[in-house]
Amino acid sequence: MQLIVLGLNHKTAPVEVREGFNFSADRIARILRRLRNYDNLDEAVLLSTCNRTEFYMVLEEPVSGMKFIQTLVKHIAGTAYKNEYFYNLSGVNCVRHLFKVASSLDSLVIGEGQILSQIKNAYQIARENGMTGTVFNTIFNRAIATGKRVRTETKIAYSSVSVSSAAVDLAMDVLGSIEDANILVLGAGRMSELTARHLIDKGAKTIFVSNRNYDHAKELADKFNGTAIAYNKYLEQAETSDIIITSTGAPHYVIRERDMREVTAKRSGRPLILIDIAVPRDVEPSVADLPGITLYNIDDLEGVVDTNKHFRTHEAQMAEAIIEEEIAELKERLRYLTMRPVMVQLHEKMNFLREKVLKRAFAKMPELNEHERRIIDIMTQRLEHKFLREPMTAMNAAAGTPDEERLRKMICELFLLNDKGEDYIGDENKFDYWD
Repeated sequence: MQLIVLGLNHKTAPVEVREGFNFSADRIARILRRLRNYDNLDEAVLLSTCNRTEFYMVLEEPVSGMKFIQTLVKHIAGTAYKNEYFYNLSGVNCVRHLFKVASSLDSLVIGEGQILSQIKNAYQIARENGMTGTVFNTIFNRAIATGKRVRTETKIAYSSVSVSSAAVDLAMDVLGSIEDANILVLGAGRMSELTARHLIDKGAKTIFVSNRNYDHAKELADKFNGTAIAYNKYLEQAETSDIIITSTGAPHYVIRERDMREVTAKRSGRPLILIDIAVPRDVEPSVADLPGITLYNIDDLEGVVDTNKHFRTHEAQMAEAIIEEEIAELKERLRYLTMRPVMVQLHEKMNFLREKVLKRAFAKMPELNEHERRIIDIMTQRLEHKFLREPMTAMNAAAGTPDEERLRKMICELFLLNDKGEDYIGDENKFDYWD
């Protein structure tokens, strides 16, 4: 049995590939329910954000299991699938990766706080769909605790930029000042609210908000003394805008070339900056070819978010030390699990034999009352515990050591048990099942 993660992120795949793997909560639930019927898969969590999609799995047989997941990914992605976009890590390296993700060390914006809630949501969806057990319940709870600890004990989040603030900084780099800019925010979700807040903090005075749900647009606009625009009127507003920042969460393009071609024709050559921070993207890429329009997507923000990189490097080193400490404690906690199946089998077999003998004995002594039967039952339980104490202690001590396999096989041979040793966290290097 093996713990494995298969994924892609902003480091390995461009936004046009990542958007093909950006799954809603409902779709994640459907995928997990499908995986639940696969016998080789014991547990699974699917994490999907704008910058990463990762399958965390506990597989009975890693090679065939990865082949199945690879086929599933191909089916989901269609023509967008390419091997080189994906990474796969196993054992302790999988755990280390998860802890770094939870601590925002692997984020586009090091120190951002959104990833921790995204991991919580992914784990909760997996639990609700019956796809987590002892292993992932332990590991994901520890990962979430580690992420919180890193943010508490380091300054990794101090003075760090976010995607939304980076978008505003990018606009300022282009315009020099946004005080007199006419700004349209398309979308009224969490990211749009953060963007509007950064715009106000940087001096913006004129903000328009448009969303498919007008009430949501008005609610957000009112927070910042802005103006709500009906969704069917946002293209008219675009004719007078200097900056459009869009993050709608729509599964398709909401700003298309044919529409913007009409908009640019009415702008008399005035430049327009489009900053698309949505995944999947909101703006059709060919819009960038229109005269007077400058289009940026989320991958273009990487240079902006490096502004505080030097400061965060030191904090990241402190965070990694915390992660290694947490991994060491987790390995100690999970160490017994490698022997647990054999220990459970041994206990169940001995208890079965005890109850069988006890039943025969009671049948031969019908005169015993309930109190006397209870005393004998307790005595045999104590005898069973005393008999099992030494082999159980020996197996627990051997778990995760060079003696583990030898002792497990010996116990299984002596007591006629099935040998199902499980290795959840080892020191394996990167797996590669593509060849």
